[in-house]
Amino acid sequence: MTYRPSGPPAARVAPLIAALCLAILAAVIPQAARSQDPPAAGASPAHGIAMFGDPNLPAGFAHLPYANPDAPKGGRIVMGEPGSFDSLNPFILKGRAPFALPRHVTETLMIRSIDEPFTLYGLLAESVTTDAARSFVEFTLRPEARFSDGSPVTVEDVIWSFRTLGTEGHPLYRGAWTKVADITSPGSNRVRIDFREPDRELALLMGLRPVLKKAQWEGRSFADSTLEAPIGSGPYVVDSFEPGRFITFRRNPDWWGKDLPVNRGLQNLDEIRYEFFTDQNVMFEAFKAGALDVWREQSAQRWQTRFDFPALAQGRVVQEEIPHRRPAGITGLVFNTRQPIFADWRVREALTLSFDHEFIAQTLTGNADPRIGSWFANSDLAMQPGPASGRVAELLAPFAADLAPGTIEGYALPVGDGRGNRANLRRAMALLEEAGWTMQGDRLRNAAGQPFRFEILLQQGGGEVVTLSETHQITDIWIEALRRIGAEPVVTMVDAPQFVARTNSYDFDVTWYTRALSLSPGNEQMLYWGARGVDEPGTRNWMGMGSPAAEAMIRHMLEATDPEEYRAAVQALDRVLSAGRWVIPVWYQQVSRIAYAADLHHPEAIPLYGDWPGFLPDVWWRAAGGTE
Repeated sequence: MTYRPSGPPAARVAPLIAALCLAILAAVIPQAARSQDPPAAGASPAHGIAMFGDPNLPAGFAHLPYANPDAPKGGRIVMGEPGSFDSLNPFILKGRAPFALPRHVTETLMIRSIDEPFTLYGLLAESVTTDAARSFVEFTLRPEARFSDGSPVTVEDVIWSFRTLGTEGHPLYRGAWTKVADITSPGSNRVRIDFREPDRELALLMGLRPVLKKAQWEGRSFADSTLEAPIGSGPYVVDSFEPGRFITFRRNPDWWGKDLPVNRGLQNLDEIRYEFFTDQNVMFEAFKAGALDVWREQSAQRWQTRFDFPALAQGRVVQEEIPHRRPAGITGLVFNTRQPIFADWRVREALTLSFDHEFIAQTLTGNADPRIGSWFANSDLAMQPGPASGRVAELLAPFAADLAPGTIEGYALPVGDGRGNRANLRRAMALLEEAGWTMQGDRLRNAAGQPFRFEILLQQGGGEVVTLSETHQITDIWIEALRRIGAEPVVTMVDAPQFVARTNSYDFDVTWYTRALSLSPGNEQMLYWGARGVDEPGTRNWMGMGSPAAEAMIRHMLEATDPEEYRAAVQALDRVLSAGRWVIPVWYQQVSRIAYAADLHHPEAIPLYGDWPGFLPDVWWRAAGGTE
């Protein structure tokens, strides 16, 4: 069954009622009285805010540097997504909602420029105010801001949204909310948030929270999944969908913000449709047949060998490599250290030694992509090789006794020989014996006679950076090496819902793990690696690390007022993550490999983050006469 939302008559007359109310208010309340509320002490309103220093773009800028303000409007784009969905509430832990829903339907007080490490410009808010210590942040709403049903976006909507997300929303929203002392309205169209602890990033994070319509949720539980689309103020509305199969977004011709400088050249397509696939091979075939307009290729080998279909040869499809300067992040096999078998770093190091990356990378990718030797590789936030020095060493020194070997002294991933990996396997056996695992017959066992047995959980359909075929091949090669040292790995394949349920509850031993990292890591790092995630379900801390050093580095990042101090804290965190042996890393892509219909276009200017949310499909357009 296809759902096509249609508003009640009240929704259609709401814009007229709202306009009438505004006209009455304008007549009764003098403009001077509405605009001359006292500003926050010690600060002045600004058009934007940056983590450090000032925004690159001045007040009154014409458009974002990576947008084409002359891009034509119209047309549609069809994209494929792996997995499925059963909910249209993307703001809670329960259910699976399309990831793209909030970016198309809802808006935030400010919008992020993906051409700067962490800088925001006003969207729903026309200005932002904070002090030097960033002990508070205040936003002034644009009076013209409207939800898609025509009703105004109010201070009450903002306050309700922030409180609800912070108390009932996904854990992603809750962590930062614990640092909020109060949220109030000091004057017309103004929202003030006071913080209870030092954290320079909080002012920016509050600017990136989605603003929802309070009235839509009255008398209902926000924490329940639903197939009713949220009412947002964004450029698109949900047009139609079939749970698990597709969702279509239609551009709102009455979108209130279409003429704002931050939106010029953005949101050019009339329709954006996502088709969902449980099998990536089927999705690739759909792209080859022209049913999909865009394909992001994760395999360097396939990029070179499998793009030989007629549409490419005939010029109807083009291939492009889009460079970026964002950190590598982490992709690989993660150990769940909540399981006693992986609690010892020596066991994790031994299993890493058994992973012959050189042989695997040569076999699968021809070594086309570099290995992830640092979680912040490809940026100046990455740890430096060799022993820690200077400020990085000083930050780590108080935790030296509890850090994994190599954190301060210098850690590098083991290098295989690509020909059986015998030397590394011998080192692995020695470490396992130190940790209490010895060969008894042809099997590894501990003193109690228990076998070294664990499960590798894999999701049908593959992951974001490694394809399904590659996960099978990588896992098979690793399993063969593990059996040579007496381990007994077992592979379990599950569908997307089961995978989400099991990883949310940390019900796995080893699985594939991908975390993208930005050039401005902050509060989300506590969600990724904070000790709270050892027991609290639904966090990104799949490895179960509870590291006082990691948490201290994150806090230092959040309190740093100097870019060099901030960089030192991130590099120190990188050392804790890398030397902790939490993940066996594979490779990362220094370019995004994208194939797309030839009548789709994007601006020549490529932002700092490259192909990142905010680029495709936001700044793309379709040539006149393109596929409809």
